[in-house]
Amino acid sequence: MAQRWESGVLRRRPDQLIVEEPLEIRLDGHLVGTTMRTPGHDFELAVGLCHGDGLLAGATVRTCRYCGTGSAVETAFNVVSVDTGGQAPTPTPRVAATTSACGMCGSSELEALRDRIAPIPVGEPWDLELLTSLPGALAADQELFAATGAVHAAAAFDRSGAAVVVREDIGRHNAVDKVVGRLLLDGALPATDLGLWISGRAGFEIVQKAWAAGFSAVVAVSAPSALAVEAARLAGITLVGFVRSGPDGTTANVYSPEAR
Repeated sequence: MAQRWESGVLRRRPDQLIVEEPLEIRLDGHLVGTTMRTPGHDFELAVGLCHGDGLLAGATVRTCRYCGTGSAVETAFNVVSVDTGGQAPTPTPRVAATTSACGMCGSSELEALRDRIAPIPVGEPWDLELLTSLPGALAADQELFAATGAVHAAAAFDRSGAAVVVREDIGRHNAVDKVVGRLLLDGALPATDLGLWISGRAGFEIVQKAWAAGFSAVVAVSAPSALAVEAARLAGITLVGFVRSGPDGTTANVYSPEAR
């Protein structure tokens, strides 16, 4: 129950809150790190995070399972082990929470990405009218947001604007990892003929994950960062932000590359 202040009166009313719990991710028995997430699609999250961070290094995911440090019940389904049969390199564990102030050097991160991932192949240009219609078109797929107002959403969409995969999570990075993980497990990467839509801002890590997955477009309801724009231009990703609907139609800012 919650108390709602409305029209000068405080009333008790039922309320739905989103669940937030830690998820420990392990790769071939080695700790990758722990992230706070909304439970659900945990295998996709673990696989997507490992892929986006380059930890798989092309190795095939053989299995995903709960446990790794005990039984699934003992660990409350909060530990996921990704198994490649030892084909992936041993990961360096994240020993601290990753934040927007994690101290990364922008230029060195971009150089590392360029060395690790090839630019997205040039293909058919995206229809801007279609891209700016996505927030309205995908609203019905955001059930957790409708119930709680406390989660982000990410979606892979095709050239018609139809959603291929939609995931929600309290963390926008987690929502993207769940989408990427699902596509990887389905054998649908690289996603060069798909775009990625996110309900929040487009930071560097979002573009990094999109680049690693092969998305040729990233559409964000909010703003990108300067480093995200630089990464998108280097990758050859169409980056669109500030997608808004108003009385005069939809508007958006196109950051890169304008000619795709």
